[in-house]
Formats: sequence, structure tokens, C-alpha cells
Amino acid sequence: MKKNDDPNRYPKGLDRKKVEDLIEYYENQSDAEAIAEAEAAYRRRTTSWVQVPVKLLPAVRRLIARGV
Repeated sequence: MKKNDDPNRYPKGLDRKKVEDLIEYYENQSDAEAIAEAEAAYRRRTTSWVQVPVKLLPAVRRLIARGV
């Protein structure tokens, strides 16, 4: 498939090959590897998870994009 034949739009920094590589990585990851990766992400203190009502999500995304 040629680059121009791909109907998908990708975020900046991603292309079809990178997405396919990510899919392959996660599809071939063992349960133990997936758990270890999730636990490592949970222990990392550089990010946080926040629960937001779905109807407020667009506004939250706009605020984050603005750097507020």
C-alpha cells in the first residue's frame, strides 16, 4: 500500500508502520509482561490518572491543549 492510499489520519509523529509495530508489540505481549508494564506505569510518579465525566471530556482536552 502506498502512503497516499492509506485512508487513516495519524497523530503527529505516528504513521501506519509505527501503528502496526505498536499493535504487533501489544498483541504478542504475554500476560506477565503486560502486568509488569502496567505496574511500572502505576508506580511512576510523573503522570496521574483522573476520572472525568464523559460529557466534560472535550472541555478538559481543550484546557490541556491550551496548557492551562
